[in-house]
Amino acid sequence: MHSTLRMLVLMAGCVVVLGGCSLAPTYERPQAPVPAEWPQGADVASRQTDPSPLASDVPWETFFPDRNLGQVISLALENNRDLKLAALNVARAQALYGVQRAELYPGLGVSGAGTKERTAADFTLPGASRTSKAFNVDLGIAAWELDFFGRIRSLKDQALQEYLATEAAARSVRITLIAGVAKAYLNLAASRDHLVLARTALEVQEAAYALVKRRHEAGLATELDLRRAEVPVQTARGDIARYTMLEAQALNALNLLAGETVPKGLLPEGLENLVPPRGVTPGLPSETLLRRPDILAAEHRLRGGYAFIGAARAAFFPSISLTTTMGTASEELSGLFGSGSDTWNFTPSVAMPIFDPRTWAAYRVSKAQQKILLAEYEKAIQTAFKEVADALAVQEQIGRQIAAQEDLVQALARTYELSRKRYERGIDSYLGVLDAQRSLVDARQGLMTLKLTRLANEVQLYAVLGGGGE
Repeated sequence: MHSTLRMLVLMAGCVVVLGGCSLAPTYERPQAPVPAEWPQGADVASRQTDPSPLASDVPWETFFPDRNLGQVISLALENNRDLKLAALNVARAQALYGVQRAELYPGLGVSGAGTKERTAADFTLPGASRTSKAFNVDLGIAAWELDFFGRIRSLKDQALQEYLATEAAARSVRITLIAGVAKAYLNLAASRDHLVLARTALEVQEAAYALVKRRHEAGLATELDLRRAEVPVQTARGDIARYTMLEAQALNALNLLAGETVPKGLLPEGLENLVPPRGVTPGLPSETLLRRPDILAAEHRLRGGYAFIGAARAAFFPSISLTTTMGTASEELSGLFGSGSDTWNFTPSVAMPIFDPRTWAAYRVSKAQQKILLAEYEKAIQTAFKEVADALAVQEQIGRQIAAQEDLVQALARTYELSRKRYERGIDSYLGVLDAQRSLVDARQGLMTLKLTRLANEVQLYAVLGGGGE
C-alpha cells in the first residue's frame, strides 16, 4: 500500500510539472482595424483633450443627475428581466467553468461490497457443498486522465474565457438597459411636450376659426375662408390624438424596461423640467473602445478560440489515464481492517491515436472557429467606432441645428402675426394665414424634436463609450 501511495505522489508530481505544457497558440491582441483618432471636426478635436472624465469612469448615478430619472433607472436594475437573464447566464458559465476545471483533478471515491455464495457439491473436491463469504472496502481513483499534453487545461482555459465573456456581456446588457431607460424617459417627456404644443395649437386655431366665422357671418369673409380656417382645427385634433398615442407607447416602453409600473410621481412633465446629463470626453479610440464590455466579451471568446486549438492539437498525442484503488478485504466482516487484509490495484492505461479522421476534422474546426472569432472581434471594434463617431457627429452639429430652428420659429411667429393682421385688414386672403400658421406649428414641433435628439444623443454617447457598465 505504501508503494502505491508513493507511485500516486510521483504521478501527481509529473502532472503538476508537465501540466503547464500547452499546445495552444500564443495569444497576441490583434491590431484594431480602425483609425487611431475619431473623425476630426472642430468640436470633436477639442473634446478629445477635454479634461472631463472618460465615460467608463463615470458612474451612471453621476452622469444622470436628475433625481426622478435616477430612481427609475434603479427600478430597472432591480426588476428588468433581461438583466436577470444575463446574470443567470453568468452563473451558468461560472458553474460550467468549475465543471471543466475539476477535470484536472482526480475524483476520489469509496466503495464497499459483501458477497455470500454456495458452491454445489459437484464442484467441490470432498463432494460436499461449500458456502463462502467475502467483504471488501476500497478507496480509489477511477479513470483519471493525466493531462501531460494540456488537453484538459486548454478546455479549462476555454471555459474560463467563455465565463469571462458572459460576464462582460452581462455588463453590456446593463449599459444597454441604463441607456434604454434614459431614452424612454426622454421620449416620454418629449411626447408630453409635443402634446402640450398640439393642444396650444388647437386653442389658437379654434380662436382663429371663431374669428373667421364671425367675419363670415358679417359678410366680410367668404365660405372658402371659413372652410380653410376649419382645416388646421381638424389637423390639430389629429395631432393631439397622435401624440396622445405616442405618449402611451412611450410610457409602455418605460414600464417594460423598468420591469414594473413606474410610479406617477417619478414620471417626467417635459424636457424643460429635466436636469440634463453631464458631459464626458470621448478620449482616443485605443483607450476607449477596448473598455467596452461587448469588445471585451469578443476578445475573451477569441482567447477561448486559441485555447480550443490547443485542445484539438493535444488530441493527436497519447491519452494517459489511471485507475487505482486501495482497500481491505476479508472473509469475515469483523476481519476488515485487520492485519494482512490490505489490498491495492494500480492500472495505468495509454491510448495512442494512429489514424482517426475525426481528430483532423476537429482540428480544422478549431482553426476555422478561431478565424470566425477574430472576424467577430474586429467587427465589434469597427461597429463600436462607428457608433461613437456617429454620436460625435450629431453632437458636433445638433447645437447649430437647434439655434437655426429657434431662429426659424421666431421668424415664422412674426410671419404668422403679419399674415393675420393683413387678413384682418382685408389685404390678403386667409390662405396666407393658414400657411404661416401650419409652418409655425411644424417648426415648434421640429424644435422640440431637435432638443430630444440632443439629450438622447448625450445618453447614446455615454453608452457607446462604455459608460454605466460598472
